[in-house]
Amino acid sequence: MRRLLIACFAVAALIAASALIFRTQSRSIELSAAAMPSLVELHATAGVHQLPDQEIDDQSLIFPATVKQ
Repeated sequence: MRRLLIACFAVAALIAASALIFRTQSRSIELSAAAMPSLVELHATAGVHQLPDQEIDDQSLIFPATVKQ
């Protein structure tokens, strides 16, 4: 009976410790996501507006008007 009681306390302590670990990890993820600057700030910091304009070729697909059978 004594061994069963000790085992129950050990399992309870393990569950409490794992819950505490997972709770602290989720908070650190939330804090790091909250500290992320906006895209406008990132573009301003990187100086994207100073890059030259790039011409993009039209790469759309042309499909035939009638379906061949």
